[in-house]
Amino acid sequence: MNSATRIAGAALVTFGIAIGTAQAQMVATLAGSDALGSLYDRQNRMFTDLVNKRAKGALTINFIAGEQLGTDIQVIEQAMTNAVQFYGDDLSWYANWVKDYSILSWGFTFRNPDHMQRFFDSGIYKAIAKRLQDGQGLRILAQAPIQPRIMFSNKPIKSGAGIEGLKMRVPEIKTYLELWQTLGARPTRVAWGEVFLALKTGVVEAAEGPVSAAYAAKFYEAAPNVIRTDHVLAATHFMVNEKFYQSLSPDLQKIVTDTAAEVAQWARKQAAAETEGLYGKMAAAGAKVSKIDVEPLRKKSVAAVKRMEEAGAWSKGLWQTVQDIPN
Repeated sequence: MNSATRIAGAALVTFGIAIGTAQAQMVATLAGSDALGSLYDRQNRMFTDLVNKRAKGALTINFIAGEQLGTDIQVIEQAMTNAVQFYGDDLSWYANWVKDYSILSWGFTFRNPDHMQRFFDSGIYKAIAKRLQDGQGLRILAQAPIQPRIMFSNKPIKSGAGIEGLKMRVPEIKTYLELWQTLGARPTRVAWGEVFLALKTGVVEAAEGPVSAAYAAKFYEAAPNVIRTDHVLAATHFMVNEKFYQSLSPDLQKIVTDTAAEVAQWARKQAAAETEGLYGKMAAAGAKVSKIDVEPLRKKSVAAVKRMEEAGAWSKGLWQTVQDIPN
């Protein structure tokens, strides 16, 4: 992406006086990095529309969809400089800056959405989010569990043994790389927007992702073996640049915070409502949707926790603390 495109796409915060009024108008950019029509994309559009309606002209958010402003990491880095003010997508990306976010990417850590939500409601998680805010100037407005991450493969996978040696695409998060190595695959990093082509051309043999996001990106067309591994429970979120947030009036701060919480919970409910239907749509389009016994994979994941903690992947004891949270 050249600098001209980025400057044109990322609207800096602007201040002006509305004609005929004394009310300051603020303009901000919300960026996403997911396929059009995915759950992340739809939640971002909903957040934008609701904030713009509720702010009544005092704040206008422009949503830049897809990867027009870059990959997730590139967008987050722009948010750190306040070139982008809002971002909404997968919560686990912050593991690149605050290591304890890596726990979200480790396989079979969360038993179900209620378990993950209780983690988000805990003081343990709030302290993690505070470290992101203090260290990187990024405030998490809201977060929520959404859909399981599943596999898409060019060849049938009958059991966990079928993952051995598989060329597996993973995102640019170290924990995912470590997870799939632990499960026996040969992981390689490929940007989300390039996964379909990588699957189609054989650069990778398999990929994984949240159900809705992977469906919107049409992974099932390039890799028609859909395996319901549910190895990680994805979480969505909304983030805002802290300096921009502090520049808002208390009323606008409340609007963006309350709207983020509302839309994140909408995304959670929508995920639960549409997941099974998406499996049906993929099957109707010719994909082979199946389940395998994931217990051997779960055991490998659990057995590697001590090694991961000793290597500093996340704080020692955090995984067990999460396990001790009741459903």
